[in-house]
Amino acid sequence: MKWAALHDAAGVVAVLAGLAAEPMQPEVRNFPAIMRDVAGWRRNLAEQGIADLAAIMEPGLAALLAVQARGVSPSTAALALWQEFQAARAGLLMLVPPPEEVPPPLRFA
Repeated sequence: MKWAALHDAAGVVAVLAGLAAEPMQPEVRNFPAIMRDVAGWRRNLAEQGIADLAAIMEPGLAALLAVQARGVSPSTAALALWQEFQAARAGLLMLVPPPEEVPPPLRFA
């Protein structure tokens, strides 16, 4: 649920940055299910990474909305937060094990 909430928040950040919200690709959508079935260090890092990303996005989005409420454009700051989100998400997606280690029903198309 955190993963979906993070992407909802990222969609708002993208709009505030003047970007179109991106559609959720299968590798992004399937990430939580795959990591739930993975044991050990990959799962631990994924859980911590999602928590860290939430810790960045929650106050960041609140600050952007506060700036916008004051009538100031938050686009530059929103773009920076959007780029940070994308970089962090890319790092998390690298935790997905090689295809031969992913359970068959969850392999990426």
